[in-house]
Amino acid sequence: MSRFALVTADADFEHRTRLATASLAGSLQAFQADYLPAEAADLVRQLVGEPLEVLVLGPDLRTDDVLRFAAALDVVMPHVSTVYAAQATPDLALSAMRAGVRDLVTPDIDSKLLRDHLEDAAQAAATRAAGSLFSEGASALEQGQGRVIAVMSPKGGVGKTTLATNIAVGLGRIAPMSVVVVDLDLQFGDVASGLGLTPERTIVDAATGPQDVLSLKTYLTSHPAGIYALCAPRNPADADRISVPVVAELIKHLTTQFQFVVIDTSPGLGEHVLAVLEQATDGVWVCGMDIPSVRGLKTGLEVLDELHLLPEKRIVVLNMADRKAGISVKDVEATLGVPVDLVLPRSRALPLSTNRGIPVLQDGLRDPVAKGLRSLIERFKPQWDKNHRQTHRREVFQ
Repeated sequence: MSRFALVTADADFEHRTRLATASLAGSLQAFQADYLPAEAADLVRQLVGEPLEVLVLGPDLRTDDVLRFAAALDVVMPHVSTVYAAQATPDLALSAMRAGVRDLVTPDIDSKLLRDHLEDAAQAAATRAAGSLFSEGASALEQGQGRVIAVMSPKGGVGKTTLATNIAVGLGRIAPMSVVVVDLDLQFGDVASGLGLTPERTIVDAATGPQDVLSLKTYLTSHPAGIYALCAPRNPADADRISVPVVAELIKHLTTQFQFVVIDTSPGLGEHVLAVLEQATDGVWVCGMDIPSVRGLKTGLEVLDELHLLPEKRIVVLNMADRKAGISVKDVEATLGVPVDLVLPRSRALPLSTNRGIPVLQDGLRDPVAKGLRSLIERFKPQWDKNHRQTHRREVFQ
C-alpha cells in the first residue's frame, strides 16, 4: 500500500492533497507546519502506519529548507519520492533534481491532477524499493559497499564507453536512482556525449571540492533514465588536477551512496585504472574482433593477474563481432586463455545511438545488440551466479 506524508500549514493545499490521496491505496499523515525539522530523522520518527513512500511538501515552506531537507531524506530513505509544490523555474528545477526532489507541482494544482502526480510518485517509490530485492547488492550497500563495475579495455575504439553507458541505463531500470556512471577517461571521456548530457559540474569539481554526503550529489548530472553521471573534465588539461588517491577516495564515497557504481576507464593500465581495480567487484573486459585488440587484452589480463588486481567476477565481451574478420570466437578464446562470455555483433544501431546521445537500452530498439546488452545486465543479478555457477555459457547474438 502506498503511504503519503504531508508537511504544510496551507489549509487549502492540505485539503486538495487529501482529496488527491483519497482514492489511492494507503493513508495520508499530515503535519500542519510551515517549517521543516532540523533533521530528516526527526520526521521519520513521527511516522506511523505503513512505510513512507511519498512525502509532499507544501508551497508555504521555504525553498532553501525544502532543498536541504530533501537532500538529507534522500540519504536516509532514498526510495521515498519527495514532491514539492512550487512555481517551477529552470534554476529551481535543477536545484530540486540535485537535492533528490522527484517532482515539482504548481501551488494551485487541482486535486485530480495532483492525484496523477502522487500516483506516479508512489509507483516510482515502489520501483526503487523493489531494487532492494537484489539482496546481495542491497546488503552490500547497507554495509557501505555498493558494487563497483569497471568497464575496461587496453585498447581504445572497441565500444567500451557504449557498453558502460548501456550497463548504467540497464541497471537503472532495476535499481532507479541507485546507479552512477563515472567517466574516468579523464582527457577524452565521452560518457556525457553518449548520454546526451551537458554537465554543469564534472569530476574536477568532485576531486577538488568537499566529498561529504550532501556535497557529493551536487557534482553529479541526473539522466532521464533514472541514473546519475559523474562526467569527465571539459578541458583535457584538467586531468592533471585529479590525483590517484582522490579518485580512490571518491569511488569509496560513491559506494556508500549507490548500489551500482559503473566506471568507464581510460584505455590502458594507468594509475587511475589500477586504483579502480583495487575496489572493483566486477570487471567487464571489452575487445574487438581484431588481433591487436585481442593480444592487448591478453597482455592486460596477464599483467593484472600478476598484480593480483583481477576482480573476482569477470565478464569478457567480444564486441563488433564479424564472421568476415578472419578469426573466430574460438581463436579469440585460445589467444586469451579465458572463455568469452558475450558476443555482440557489429550493428548499425550502436553508432546511431552514440551519435544521438541515446543509449540502445534507453531507446527500446529491437536489435540483436540490444538483446545482448539486456543479457549482460542479467549477469549482475544475484540469481545469475546461483543459476550459472557450475558451467560456463557463452552467449552469442547475431
